Amino acid sequence: MSDITHRTIDTNGIKMHIAEAGQGSLVLLLHGFPELWYSWRHQLPALAAAGYHAVAPDIRGYGGTDAPAEVESYTMRNHTADAVGVLDALGEETAVVIGHDWGAPMAWHCALLHPERFTAVVALSVPHMPRGPAAPIQLMKQVFANNFFYILYFQEPGLAEAELETDVRRSMRLLLYSASGDAPQVAALPQKPKEAKLLDGIQEPERLPPWLTEADLDYFTSEFKRTGFRGGLNRYRNMDRDWDDLPQLADAKVQQPALFITGDRDLVLAFSSIDAMKASVPNLRRMVTLAGCGHWTQQERPAEVNAALIEFLEEVS
Repeated sequence: MSDITHRTIDTNGIKMHIAEAGQGSLVLLLHGFPELWYSWRHQLPALAAAGYHAVAPDIRGYGGTDAPAEVESYTMRNHTADAVGVLDALGEETAVVIGHDWGAPMAWHCALLHPERFTAVVALSVPHMPRGPAAPIQLMKQVFANNFFYILYFQEPGLAEAELETDVRRSMRLLLYSASGDAPQVAALPQKPKEAKLLDGIQEPERLPPWLTEADLDYFTSEFKRTGFRGGLNRYRNMDRDWDDLPQLADAKVQQPALFITGDRDLVLAFSSIDAMKASVPNLRRMVTLAGCGHWTQQERPAEVNAALIEFLEEVS
């Protein structure tokens, strides 16, 4: 990855580490949990070769980027302001924004809150979900009642951190494997009681899936050993705060050209609505569904994802 360079920029009151490649129109790549800029390692050189300036930051709270201590520092307003600040730091007026996992809602919200800066949006794994009738955590508590659900488990500061940081390499191996298309469908979300922990019941892989090397696992492990998981987990702890903070999005639609990419074995599809997305993203140009692919879309199927991204970028340029 010698064609990928790294630097630190100032954005929205924090210092942010970015990885970048290429020259041309700006494409901003936002990762999810528990990932890093590194989850875009296959996309950066491909987009550069196609004539774009591809930039993948460590999101606030991750890797080489600042991790403020306050939970409320991780609101969606702050994450989208961070993204705008990247454009400002790079001297760019506009960009196409691409996001995966939590980066996908960040990308959708960039389009909604800053439409003058983000001309098109691509989401991987997580469709646009319109504002619900009540605060999301409260709704989840009603739906899951006495059953375990990972987002509810993440709400108590320190609880998930303690579990995941006990053995970071094992945690990353289990999380990356269990939510992938290589694992049994029951591996990522086994049925268990409310009092269970995240990794309870997740089976150890006999070997790493072909898309994940020991060197890849080394990088994720070294970074999360250094930083811990709290910054990433704090994003989940702002879901109700975001609902209270952004009432103006109740009937908002993403008007920019959009692309959605998912795997047919991505468990996010079990608790999100593609139909709701279609209604709230009227300029959704296409959906790409990758057979046999799980949640880590751009890592599991880099060639197919790169081809879909470049085709869409050429279309909207």
